[in-house]
Amino acid sequence: MTTEPERGPRQTDGSAITWWLAATAVGVIALLVATAGLFLPAGGGGSASGGASPGSGQTKTVSVELGEFYVKPDKISVPAGTKLVLKVTNMGSMQHDLKLNGGAKGTKMLDPHASETVDLGTMDKTSQAWCTVPGHKEAGMVMTIDVTGASGGGATNVAATGGDQAAASDDAKIDPNAKPPADWKPRDPTLQPAPGGTVHDITLRATEKVMEIAPGVKQEMWTFNDTVPGPTLRGKIGDVFNVTLVNDGKLGHSIDFHASRVAWSDEMRTIAPGESLLYQFKAEYAGAWMYHCGTNPTLHHIGNGMYGAIVIDPPNLAPVDHEYLFTQSEFYLGPQGKPGDLTKMQQFKFDAVVFNGYWNQYSFAPIQVEPNQRIRVWVVDDGPSENSAFHIVGTIFDTVFKEGTYLLQPDARHGGSQVLDLQPAQGGFVEFSFAEVGYYPMVTHKFSNTGKGALGLFRAGDAKLPEGMSH
Repeated sequence: MTTEPERGPRQTDGSAITWWLAATAVGVIALLVATAGLFLPAGGGGSASGGASPGSGQTKTVSVELGEFYVKPDKISVPAGTKLVLKVTNMGSMQHDLKLNGGAKGTKMLDPHASETVDLGTMDKTSQAWCTVPGHKEAGMVMTIDVTGASGGGATNVAATGGDQAAASDDAKIDPNAKPPADWKPRDPTLQPAPGGTVHDITLRATEKVMEIAPGVKQEMWTFNDTVPGPTLRGKIGDVFNVTLVNDGKLGHSIDFHASRVAWSDEMRTIAPGESLLYQFKAEYAGAWMYHCGTNPTLHHIGNGMYGAIVIDPPNLAPVDHEYLFTQSEFYLGPQGKPGDLTKMQQFKFDAVVFNGYWNQYSFAPIQVEPNQRIRVWVVDDGPSENSAFHIVGTIFDTVFKEGTYLLQPDARHGGSQVLDLQPAQGGFVEFSFAEVGYYPMVTHKFSNTGKGALGLFRAGDAKLPEGMSH
């Protein structure tokens, strides 16, 4: 039997070791290079494109639809460095446009069913495009362009989409201690008698005009005949109104008389700048009615001043010594000289509540009457959203007419009323007299609003304000 000799440690020759080390080094280097590639910035050195960004040299074309009030799609995604072309079609019933960040790049104002192809250029950061018609962006006409692979890519400006946000810091502010300028004149609250005849031909012109609505505060108001509220119309049951609406503004506008029975899709349709429309109706019901622009977003058009009142007398309306009309409404301030803030309107965050379109105007210019005169005051709450509790301090209403019927008249019950309560778009009148010489404040008894501009004064006789008080 042969015994296998004991073996010592195996010897490896130098060439094998050298080969193994070389092979291992190459593998490690390759792994490091590959791993490092994962952390190279997009478009950085070492990329196959020689340093170009992911979408460099590419063009992306997207079809976009506009309507009331949307942009479809409302979000698109493109690689950084991509040239973006939009084929935009307006499928809405009014004019729209689409501008990159609200600037110069984008479509012109497109009529309904019109289209335009626009080149927005090379996209290098997340942006938005929206309709620049006032209020349309806030109503939802926003598209987010999410640029991937770019610094800051993927971040979305939520506030620009009309979501919850604080009021802009540059919004106008009302100074409660300010006085109107020397040449300021209040709106005459006198309600003129119904004109003679049974046919009334009226022209109302839709405009946009910068106006003072409180001392030192100016806003771009949307108006009928350059006034806020619009002109007051009056007639009797059976009268025919031929109202020609002429759009002298830069936006689409319309008109809706609550006193009428006409097709919304016909007389109340929106007309473009330069167009006109005949709105004809017969007054069949008595009341104090609201009229307003009904163009979407209707909230913005009413909240920006496009409202007024029409009075249709109830039969056998008794004569009085004085007859006045007040519309109550709110202001939602935008920046000085700009339109009101639609986001505030949507969130019911008003800055002022006023009678006849100006902050505290009848406290600056009290209404002169005499004691024991019979007075009738018509009130229409034109809103757009806040209610009214019309009250005059120091007297009692012995007659109340609301929404087409008498709630109270002088009779053996000796009833009295302290408030005419109205929801938005409701109207009516009260009758009363003042028993003594003096000043009598007119307010909405929702007192949180009295300090926001809903204050006026009646001056009965040769009254003087108490010492230390001013108007």
